Amino acid sequence: RMGDGTQMKIVHISTEDISGGAGRATYRLHTGLRRLGLDSSMFVVNRRSKDVDVAAFDASMKWTDRIRRRLRRRRIARDFARYGASRPAGFEIFSDDRGEYGDDLVQHLPPCDIINLHWIARYVDYETFFSTVPKKIPVVWRIADMNPITGGCHYDEGCGKYLVGCGSCPQLGSGDPQDLSRQVWTRKEKIFGGVEPHRLHFVALNRWMASNLAQHPFLNRFPVTIIPNGLDTDMFVPRDRKAAREILGFPQDATIVLFVASNVHIRYKGFLPLTEALEGLKERCNLFLVSVGATADVNFKVSIPHTKLGSIKDDRLLALTYNAADLFVIPSLQDNSPNTVLESMACGIPVVGFETGGVPDMVRHGVTGLLAPCNDVAALRAAIEDLIQKPSKREEMGANSRRVALHEYSLAIQARRYSELYQSLR
Repeated sequence: RMGDGTQMKIVHISTEDISGGAGRATYRLHTGLRRLGLDSSMFVVNRRSKDVDVAAFDASMKWTDRIRRRLRRRRIARDFARYGASRPAGFEIFSDDRGEYGDDLVQHLPPCDIINLHWIARYVDYETFFSTVPKKIPVVWRIADMNPITGGCHYDEGCGKYLVGCGSCPQLGSGDPQDLSRQVWTRKEKIFGGVEPHRLHFVALNRWMASNLAQHPFLNRFPVTIIPNGLDTDMFVPRDRKAAREILGFPQDATIVLFVASNVHIRYKGFLPLTEALEGLKERCNLFLVSVGATADVNFKVSIPHTKLGSIKDDRLLALTYNAADLFVIPSLQDNSPNTVLESMACGIPVVGFETGGVPDMVRHGVTGLLAPCNDVAALRAAIEDLIQKPSKREEMGANSRRVALHEYSLAIQARRYSELYQSLR
């Protein structure tokens, strides 16, 4: 509550409400805060839920505003289009600091005492947002991926150029030191240089992102708090494996390895090293691979039995899928704090993955799962085989995973931490 006894109003700004990992993580936090009794609402571009506390941004339809938006949209598209021929395949989207809505967004902002930014690519225009948002309203920003700290990529895949100004961007296929990534980085440097440190507070999901912010040439001025994502541990809960397999039509006698990603074809998600790791086990183990996520038109050759479930939007069905698996593999070559790891752990399924990004914060080697050095396919294969061959070890790690999820990653814990942060900023 506020000093005058009124309820503090928190508005979460996010491109999506329940689509994609970042949108779902935002909606979960919003739900946790509502359960805690806080006045939480969401302000999004793409509203997919029926939640009355989620408002869709309704852009001004005045003809002058519509023309302005169209011009902004064309300028942003034109600047990116010049890299259409040079851009290599397999990369995720590239998003710069500009948005077509300009200051229209802030003008339509619901009344609030705290603004919490989340994944805001292609929605919030950095310059107009930070220059027009009322100075009395503190801004918290939960960093969902690397985009806020780079010159446009959402994961730099080890490039590291965001620390020295970007330019000659490998994800644009560019050799120009003054390319779009450099221009975006330079604009961000100027914009954040004009924001007073007490007005913006970053939330990192893990030690890796907190370290990225601490090393950053112009974002290291701002305070950072580490608060991991949370999830509903009553929804993602251990269930009978045999029954789950029966409902989903999976074989009862196979060892089921599960892979989940929003887009299977995005390179850093690591589906290729996973298939290479499993390839070396097919003679020794009765494997069955289940993949969840959009597959686009990419045809991965998988020589072991493989079922592609496509995207699953329903959490109940997703939880059932985890429960049908013997182990979950997160072969990401770089990642922040994937919801999938927490979902698997809450269902009591041990996790095998590469030691990268925020994954080691959740997957404690030898306790909740096993970690392999990043992109070491042989080590990943050995870790998967170790858990396949030792059912009792698998069960023990599954129980540990559930316990850690309950004690550290429940929605109630996450919501309480955010509530304390909000109070400290008022």
